Amino acid sequence: MYGQLRNRVPKYLFLLPAVLFVLTFMIYPIIYNIIVSFQNLTLMNLQVGAEFIGLDNYSKILQNDKFAISLRNTLIYTFSCIFFQVVIGYLLAVFLNQDFPFRNFFRSIMLLAWMTPLVITGSLFTWLFDVDYGVFNFILTSLNIIQEPINWLGQKNTALLAVIITNIWIGIPFNMILILAAMQSLPKDVYEAATVDGARRIQTFWHITLPLLKPQLLVILVLGIIYTFKVFDLILIMTGGGPVNATTVLPFYGYELAFVNFNFGESGVVATVILVILLAIASLYLYMIKKEEAQ
Repeated sequence: MYGQLRNRVPKYLFLLPAVLFVLTFMIYPIIYNIIVSFQNLTLMNLQVGAEFIGLDNYSKILQNDKFAISLRNTLIYTFSCIFFQVVIGYLLAVFLNQDFPFRNFFRSIMLLAWMTPLVITGSLFTWLFDVDYGVFNFILTSLNIIQEPINWLGQKNTALLAVIITNIWIGIPFNMILILAAMQSLPKDVYEAATVDGARRIQTFWHITLPLLKPQLLVILVLGIIYTFKVFDLILIMTGGGPVNATTVLPFYGYELAFVNFNFGESGVVATVILVILLAIASLYLYMIKKEEAQ
């Protein structure tokens, strides 16, 4: 008994740094944030301690019109970006999966959009969408698609669209490279058999490619949703949440409450809501994976 324990202790000691890291930088901040969300913690009482106020912060935030706008913008932003990123990423993956000269070069070039820091990308697209000097307005007016330049980032009905377009451009390479890697692992004899049987391209896609790619696509969708749902830096750089909260999303709303209004309790509510939504998405993913494995 003592000998078995002595052999196991060194193995657990190797896990100790990872366990301490998770507890210190992941579990503790989450628990502390949840505790703060039930307190009246502001800049004024940060030193003396906060008062426990129960669900008052939740009641105030969930009934706030700005929270509803932020949640709506977050959902529109997330699902619009994910849809176009996956669709365009799949089409590019199909193209780059073909055998043609300089294929690897084009694959590398496509990754530049994803590798570029978001500060640079956000600043670049801010200039591209500029009402006076922007390339997009120049192209659209030159083609007579619009008569006058559009103030993309300065008006309520186009600001969110401009940020969505920017994030789609950023996320396409990530989806493309993952889908391309998944496609290259598919068995080729299945496609050869489908070709012999006279299957069309659309039939091959629906009945062979899509079912075989389903596990990988689920992973890509969940990772994309989690990454996109917590967007902050792109909004801060391009619009600052404006105009008139048109691009305010939940993470940016939480940032405003914490570092502009200095109400850390209310900010904790927003962070907790984000955590609950992401946990629900992760739980749905695990359920679908478990159901897939059981078939």
